[in-house]
Amino acid sequence: MTISRCLGLLPLLLVAAGECHAAGVTIGVVAPQTGSFAPLGAEIVAGAEAKIRQDGDTIVTVNEPCEDNSGGAVADALIAAKVQVAIGFLCSQTLDGALPKLKDANIPAITVSVRSRILMEDALKNGWPLFRLAPADGAEAAKIIEVILRDWASSPIALVEDGTIHGRELTEAVRNALEQNGLKPVFTDTYRPGQEQQIALVRRLKRAGATKVFIGGDRSDVSIIARDAKAEKIALDLMGGDGMRAADQPLPLADGVLAVTLPDYTARADASPAGVALRAAGIEPEGYVLPAYAAVEIAIKAVQAAASDERLVAQHLGGMPFDTVLGQITFDAGHELSQNPYQLMQWRSGAFVPFSAPAQ
Repeated sequence: MTISRCLGLLPLLLVAAGECHAAGVTIGVVAPQTGSFAPLGAEIVAGAEAKIRQDGDTIVTVNEPCEDNSGGAVADALIAAKVQVAIGFLCSQTLDGALPKLKDANIPAITVSVRSRILMEDALKNGWPLFRLAPADGAEAAKIIEVILRDWASSPIALVEDGTIHGRELTEAVRNALEQNGLKPVFTDTYRPGQEQQIALVRRLKRAGATKVFIGGDRSDVSIIARDAKAEKIALDLMGGDGMRAADQPLPLADGVLAVTLPDYTARADASPAGVALRAAGIEPEGYVLPAYAAVEIAIKAVQAAASDERLVAQHLGGMPFDTVLGQITFDAGHELSQNPYQLMQWRSGAFVPFSAPAQ
């Protein structure tokens, strides 16, 4: 993949900014080009660049240092290049400093990564033109709670977690929501992760009478719990969170295990033409590649819509539906995705597929 570098050197905080001149829309792509986040930045640039070049528009790539107080310099580079929309933004540190300047320049920002709820609250309070293509912080828990209340409310439920910060906070959010709805789990526990077996845990689940178990932990631990429950002939319906989207090793996951995860966008019919084109160009459509591609699709359509009236580009981003490689995207009044992207999936024959409840 190629990162264009025609604009030359900008302030020292910016390792590289590039621009390829063409007619049409000018899109800024903010992503790390150096350091430990560079591989993720390369995914963002590859996805954005593929769509921008396809349409003959202009790309301006700006390095994102992901350091405190670096956002102002990033915004200066975008303003100097006269971009109409900026996409990417892997790190909240960048947006903190960039958004006030981008507001003054009427340049909306679309982040494909940053999930901070506090940052979005600040953006709305200050009128900063930030739109989030990534799910908001709390969206995973919200979908898990929705599924449990819908499908498991009449069953004895257990909540177990692995003691990590994410596992504990996710499970606590679920527990609080259940109790607010009058549901008390029959069993809660913190298990020790990374063990070769979890027989003691599944036996405790049986003694508690649990039949539905939410697990705030890694896929490898869920695989072991599923295996040991089967070996002990204990019927448990198991569900994990987005951490289940991991390598199916060392122990393969058992068919039937549930997970609330982000979908595999490369498997979507909407993404197929883009995926074929990306692979033909030697780019695997993984990670942030397709979200960045979608962010550019949204940016271009919003700029084109703004050209037909006197409203700002940011005003066209809110409430307008956009058909993208990720499906149809609409931002709500809070500049968030109007639809929670997390889905209930089930492991079947080596892949997560959308869950379909068995016919009654």
